[in-house]
Amino acid sequence: MHLPITLLEGKKLPRTIFSVQPPPSDRNREIYPLMKKAYEMGAWCFDLPSTKHLESFKELKSLTMDETLIGLRHLEVEGGVSFLGKPLHRFESKIISTIKKELVPSHLPRKILPPSSSFEVFTQREIDRIVFDPFRFDKILSLFDPKESPLLLVGEKYGDWLLALGRIDLLHEMVLKVRGKGFIPIFSGQWTTFVLPRAKPLDVAAYAIPINKKWSFFDLEPAIRLIKKFDKPVISLNPLADGKLLTECEGAFSFLFDELKVYAVIAEIASEGETGRIMEVLKKFPSLIPPRKT
Repeated sequence: MHLPITLLEGKKLPRTIFSVQPPPSDRNREIYPLMKKAYEMGAWCFDLPSTKHLESFKELKSLTMDETLIGLRHLEVEGGVSFLGKPLHRFESKIISTIKKELVPSHLPRKILPPSSSFEVFTQREIDRIVFDPFRFDKILSLFDPKESPLLLVGEKYGDWLLALGRIDLLHEMVLKVRGKGFIPIFSGQWTTFVLPRAKPLDVAAYAIPINKKWSFFDLEPAIRLIKKFDKPVISLNPLADGKLLTECEGAFSFLFDELKVYAVIAEIASEGETGRIMEVLKKFPSLIPPRKT
């Protein structure tokens, strides 16, 4: 079947990108068979969050010789940021402590952040000394291929954290590098109502954030209001709420496509049956072709 499509900066993208995720009870299951089955049903764009996903995707592309197949890879921004000459992720506990103590509003649950083993916090002077590391970032970017994965999800948890530390300038640097290598960047964040207003100045094609009918971070209703008036493309992460909305996926997609006007969703699939159910529902939704800018 033909999936409904959308366009991001002129690049054709299906409105549903499939993310093959074996159930927790069977994490050793091979990814390739389900990816191949989804392809046979009409899928041609896959989320590639891990090396195993990438290997399965390459195998599928090699065996089908289908050049229209594209993957959506993930670029974790901590790889391009340093503090005192050391990779920033070595200071993760200190970052978490800083955000918890200084930046997370008191009404929000502290569980939005992982536990920290440090009681130290960054001073503002130290935060200002966090720098972009172009050498390390170029080394990471060299692992990606714009023909295989023309769109990159840029951010992950450190994207949220850098925004919380007030260092959007570092994200600007990385987005500029990503574009310079021929990729189309998509900012990926988890804290929807926190990151969308702060990340808006970034030169990215879209914003991928968790939103579905049941929940969003930090609160669903504020997230809905924000997305409805957000004037840049939004992509829904976890549109089926960890599978809880699978039996009512038509309503789940209608909420996202019709009410919130999101451009696309990244939907997890754990079985052939789930894939078929989603495919059947997608027939009922139109493509979204935004007007060309003049």
